[in-house]
Amino acid sequence: MEPGWASEHLQVIRTLMERAAVYRRALAPTTLVTGGIGAAAALIGWFMRIESPRGFGLFWIAVSVVAVCGAFWAVRSQALKDQEPFWSPPMRRVTQALLPPLVAGLVAALLVVLPEGAPPARVWWLPPIWMVLYGCALHAAGFFMARGIKLFGWGFMVLGCACAVAVSLRLDADGLPALRNAHWLMGATFGGLHLAYGAYLYLTEKRKNAA
Repeated sequence: MEPGWASEHLQVIRTLMERAAVYRRALAPTTLVTGGIGAAAALIGWFMRIESPRGFGLFWIAVSVVAVCGAFWAVRSQALKDQEPFWSPPMRRVTQALLPPLVAGLVAALLVVLPEGAPPARVWWLPPIWMVLYGCALHAAGFFMARGIKLFGWGFMVLGCACAVAVSLRLDADGLPALRNAHWLMGATFGGLHLAYGAYLYLTEKRKNAA
């Protein structure tokens, strides 16, 4: 192990510990922004009747890109407010932790929706796959952030596994509902769960500051 790398790694850990409160404050607006985008996208997808396999997949890929940009915007705004550098070594560590599962989710989506004539039943597997991979991303980032984000990641992984079981059972029984209904599943998880977690962070932080 190179001494320079070890020294930098220890400095990053020390900085993360010192800025734990800052990152916790940044989580509230980030999750609220992400949840708002997810909930709005579910409504748009439902009312615009985006229900073809390719349309559904490409629509939610675009939504995820917007959500990631919105999250980084929220983090940057919080960093400027607290006079902290945005692209700091800790921020790079968190981004590196998030990246592999998110890229895997993108590849899985492209493999499902890009081939011509993808059946709707195949596309129904995307929401649980995305939930599990997103939960893995949050859990990985939790090693550099507040402990709650790891529990939040576990929630997505458990829900994703449960949804995968439900999809499998419906395939073996009377079939799956119209793909249009998958927008509500995406909105309830990627929208509703983020809004709930963001509200919890905001309220607990507000009570802490009042005390």
